[in-house]
Amino acid sequence: MCRGSCPLSHLLVPAGTPSQARCPPPSDLVISLPPAGCLLRTGPLCSILVGRFGCRATVMLGGVLASLGMVAGSFCCTLGQLYLTAGFITGLGMCFSFQSSITVLGLYFTRWRVLANALASAGVSLGIMLWPLLSRYLLEDLGWRGSFLIFGGVLLHCCVCGAILRPVPARVTPETRDGLPPPSKRPARGCPAACGRAIRRHLAFDVLRHNVGYRVYTLGVAWMIVGFPLPHVFLVPYAIWHGVDEHRAALLISIIGFSNIFLRPMAGLVAGRRDFASHRKYLFSLAALLNGLTNLACAASADFRVLVAYCLVYSVSMSGIGALLFQVLMDIVPMDRFSSALGLFTVLESISILISPPLAGLLLDTTSNFSYVFYMSSFFLISAALFMGGSFWALGKIERQGPQAEVQGAVTEAAPEQGLTLEDTDGPKKRLRVEIMYVTSV
Repeated sequence: MCRGSCPLSHLLVPAGTPSQARCPPPSDLVISLPPAGCLLRTGPLCSILVGRFGCRATVMLGGVLASLGMVAGSFCCTLGQLYLTAGFITGLGMCFSFQSSITVLGLYFTRWRVLANALASAGVSLGIMLWPLLSRYLLEDLGWRGSFLIFGGVLLHCCVCGAILRPVPARVTPETRDGLPPPSKRPARGCPAACGRAIRRHLAFDVLRHNVGYRVYTLGVAWMIVGFPLPHVFLVPYAIWHGVDEHRAALLISIIGFSNIFLRPMAGLVAGRRDFASHRKYLFSLAALLNGLTNLACAASADFRVLVAYCLVYSVSMSGIGALLFQVLMDIVPMDRFSSALGLFTVLESISILISPPLAGLLLDTTSNFSYVFYMSSFFLISAALFMGGSFWALGKIERQGPQAEVQGAVTEAAPEQGLTLEDTDGPKKRLRVEIMYVTSV
């Protein structure tokens, strides 16, 4: 398998590298591809498929596309072909499988929804811990082409996972919710207007316009995502740059992944308590704030023991973010609109993920100091946490004042009708007295 004669080697490896080392590892290839951006950017298309065919069929379709993209990528000879296969097609399939599984969790669970989200996201932590080791092992034995074939087989198991999902019966149809006639009775001249309404519905522009909490949360998370993935990308190079052994530096990522396997279910149990039902958005903001503060500690020292402690504390905050990221969105948006709201939510996330690594790389090239990358990550996380926490507190205060104002207004309007008078007292305050009138004759 491509031992020194890889057609992509001249594109991905500098000139003058020995022929035995010119075949790039799959990890380097994956970093140069855009599956993560495609994973989030095609969210509205996934919401349309979920509404039309259901979560089960969409997950299985995503598994087929993701596997097909990786298998086709193993036969590529140019970087452009890799962008199309392992980048676009695989990312599209991952989007269908990922977002459909998140949507079906919200439909399956009500009381234990937070714990279900935490357990489902624990699989990400298991992949963070095992996938680099598996990639290195497959690279040494099969080369990058064989590794892509194995990855395609692994992703094909998404079809098995989708097949065991129980279908959720549709309770409210889009036509019933929007007050539209059935498709067979709809007049032909109304088709453009109906298509426009369907596009607005699946892109959740109505939710974005009328739901203030959704606007706050979407903008806050999009701003937070600019800094959130940077430690995963730059932690190992940062440790190696400060003299930590390469194998010990790679162990740091495994520590984060292994810790999250146990911490995310614990975070789900804590956040799922009824005492925190109305405060989950504040817990999410607190987790983002802690995540940003730990990055400051990492930038202060690069000693291996300090980095291990940083990974443990970072795992606590990361598990809170992972367990509550979609649960808070479910609390803010009604479940019949969650699929569309998730689509628009992930579109904004994809923009942040696409600009985050290049922006950090530009900062690193300018300063030649990895510490500034962690300072940048802390800035985005801390500012996003303060914005979301302060905005949710202000919205909650307005909501609490609303019913009180309505009650006071009702008393004021009812006073003249029921003969309510203000009785003078000795003190500065006046007491409300009810004058009762009896009808003795008609």
